[in-house]
Amino acid sequence: MLIEKIDHIGIAVESIENWLGFYRDVLGLQLSRSEEVKTQKVRVAFLKIGESQIELLEPTSEDSPISNFLKARGGGIHHIAIKVNDIKEALARFHEAGMRLIDNEPRIGSHNQLVAFVHPKASGGVLIELTQEPK
Repeated sequence: MLIEKIDHIGIAVESIENWLGFYRDVLGLQLSRSEEVKTQKVRVAFLKIGESQIELLEPTSEDSPISNFLKARGGGIHHIAIKVNDIKEALARFHEAGMRLIDNEPRIGSHNQLVAFVHPKASGGVLIELTQEPK
């Protein structure tokens, strides 16, 4: 498994529209893309910051994982995404090391990337998302 970079930092927000002005207009970050990920019940907006991005995550329903996060903790950093060259190899490596995973197999995330999550209990309390570009 080759780790390529920190792909993005996910930030849970009640409303992308309410926070987009801060990240775009005050910080000067460029909106690179936005979309709805229906399988995750979330709307996302990505803002480029150097080689990485900030992802704003807004729930689209009350039973969205992001909605649950906001209810429990309020807005803020939700996860750190690490881009890897082989997500299946990365998951196998975590599994072999006895690490707790949320996803045993990759699934489709935003922008058709393969994604999988490592449980925060395996990584010092930080939710880690592994990402791989579609082939």
